[in-house]
Amino acid sequence: MKHFATLLLVILFNSAIAQTKWTLDKAHTQVKFAAPHMMISEVEGEFRDFDATVVSTREDFDGSEIEFIAQVASINTDNERRDNHLKSDDFFNAEMYPELKFKGNLAKEGEEYFLIGDLTMRDMTKAVKFPVKYNGQINTNRGKKAGFKITGAVNRFDYGLKFDSTIETGGLVVGEDIVITANIELNEATEQ
Repeated sequence: MKHFATLLLVILFNSAIAQTKWTLDKAHTQVKFAAPHMMISEVEGEFRDFDATVVSTREDFDGSEIEFIAQVASINTDNERRDNHLKSDDFFNAEMYPELKFKGNLAKEGEEYFLIGDLTMRDMTKAVKFPVKYNGQINTNRGKKAGFKITGAVNRFDYGLKFDSTIETGGLVVGEDIVITANIELNEATEQ
């Protein structure tokens, strides 16, 4: 009887910490940003080459471990000249710092979710906390899917994106605060 109780505790403990790995459904995921331009409008762009893994131990994703990498050279604003400027040393310096990275967790605080961790651009790493909308899960004939929308803002000067030209009135050509929006669709990994 004692051995049965021990075996039961081991089974319960292992099932309580079972991990589920999730991967990006890249066809249904976008990683976008918007930057103020000349204090009167915004320019939008995206990263086209990125990847992420999510490891969850709970059905509601609370505490999930997240790693994300975007290739800076994949930046796209629908303007080749501007894209090349963003890849230059004035901004990301894609040649020297080819990856934008995030590593952290998804945390549930009450009924709200937050992405909390370290965001790295160039050689600067800063702690961030972005609100997340968890859109839920569904079962499909190809397996489980989960959806999220992440929004947040960072000050580009905190990450060494140093371009600081001004317009006649003194404002910046490219504003300081960059809004990040990511619509994420995950697939449960088929091999655990």
